[in-house]
Amino acid sequence: MNVTVICIGKLKESYWALAVQEYSKRLGKYCILTINELKEEKAPSNPSEADEATIKAEEGRNIIKQIKSDMYVIACDLNGTQLSSEKMAEKINQLGISGKSHIAFIIGGSIGLSDEVLSKSDFLLSFSNMTFPHQLMRVILLEQIYRSFKINKNETYHK
Repeated sequence: MNVTVICIGKLKESYWALAVQEYSKRLGKYCILTINELKEEKAPSNPSEADEATIKAEEGRNIIKQIKSDMYVIACDLNGTQLSSEKMAEKINQLGISGKSHIAFIIGGSIGLSDEVLSKSDFLLSFSNMTFPHQLMRVILLEQIYRSFKINKNETYHK
């Protein structure tokens, strides 16, 4: 299975990069992982709603350019469906069984995802009603993808 993470912004702190590196290494046993870091648009210190809409639209256009026709697209969004780790594992497994061999997960920037990206997504996934920094979300997402593969293989990590 191919897994692509399309995300806005580079990891600024080394501890996030080390965590991503560790989960990327672990995932190598289960899938082909690609992480596409896209440019984060600069926002004024107190952005207006119009500024935020412009930023989301520009970042959204860049995200959409990365989406290939064979990808099943899962966008991380506060208004998405919350899944337990077991249900996420089941979803990934079912996608593979149904012939969807390329899953793309999308993590927006600090302002979120544009409506255009959300409408092009096959599934909206929420990890919580809480808001997390988008850099931390990358680590959480990779950990949950790894956990899903371990669950699907009946391996003991998830206990």
